[in-house]
Amino acid sequence: MKHLAFAALSALALSTPMALAQSAGDITVGLGVGTVDPTSGNGTLAGQPTDVDSGTAVVFTAEYFIKDNLGIELLAATPFNHTATISGVGTVATKQLPPTLSLNYHFANDSKWTPYIGVGVNYTTFFEENSALGNVALDDSFGLAAQVGVDYALSDKDAVRATLRYIDIDTDARLNGAPIGTANIDPLVYSFSYVRKF
Repeated sequence: MKHLAFAALSALALSTPMALAQSAGDITVGLGVGTVDPTSGNGTLAGQPTDVDSGTAVVFTAEYFIKDNLGIELLAATPFNHTATISGVGTVATKQLPPTLSLNYHFANDSKWTPYIGVGVNYTTFFEENSALGNVALDDSFGLAAQVGVDYALSDKDAVRATLRYIDIDTDARLNGAPIGTANIDPLVYSFSYVRKF
């Protein structure tokens, strides 16, 4: 289902009539809500299959257009909360922040719809790990990210935005200092935002 959603939004971004142009030097700022939805089957921890649940938080974006329609965007957020369930063993609760830097291309013409695509790099940091199993630590992660999205213009400066991202997130886990495996989170990130152009 997640792959179908990604394919559908990709097709929309590539096929929707092009919309509002973004000019070099423009800045946009976005505020919304996002859900980090890990893939099913998140690797093996302590020798057992592990699943990580979804988390929802407030997301922020800031994008600077280095050329017409081409922008550099930073994604930030308030902490996402997740629980990793290790089959037959127990659970690990954690918080994470996934700042992501992307290069986006916005398609544009005279319609209210502006689809875009982007690629970038993600850094995810985990903190406040909590488990009855003992002292669990999750390493930070670096990985690639890709996104498709579309803006709907409310005015010449205001829009609402829907975005779908894929982020490569893997974290090595340790229990009481001993390695217990790698969690492959690799989520789709769904977000809906209000965006303002300056």
